[in-house]
Amino acid sequence: MLFSRNPKKSLSPTRLLGRQGQKLCEKFLRAKGYKTLTRNFSCRTGEIDLVMMDSDGTVVFVEVKARTNENFADAEAAVTKAKQVRMTRAANLFIKKHKLENLPLRFDVVILITDGKTKPQIRHYENAF
Repeated sequence: MLFSRNPKKSLSPTRLLGRQGQKLCEKFLRAKGYKTLTRNFSCRTGEIDLVMMDSDGTVVFVEVKARTNENFADAEAAVTKAKQVRMTRAANLFIKKHKLENLPLRFDVVILITDGKTKPQIRHYENAF
């Protein structure tokens, strides 16, 4: 069969890890009192993994990086300046679209390291850029 009806079967291991990482990250942030506004906001200028609201009313744009290990490089290194620019452009569009100009905003990065066998290691950087 050329096209699978089950989307999970057609995802690469990297995409499956990313999807799992995003779900775990969202659960982690919700446990800290955040509320989910949207997932995977995408536009032609960029993409944002999670848009959440902190308990203090701050709109938080979250970049999630999931890895099985950091043998070659720290996951933080994947949040390049170019990625930050694309996220900022997408966030500006999200803000205008949803009329959020008067709310406090910030960009967070959440790193999730999981091998699937042990408890995931999560690092949360508030105001990452």
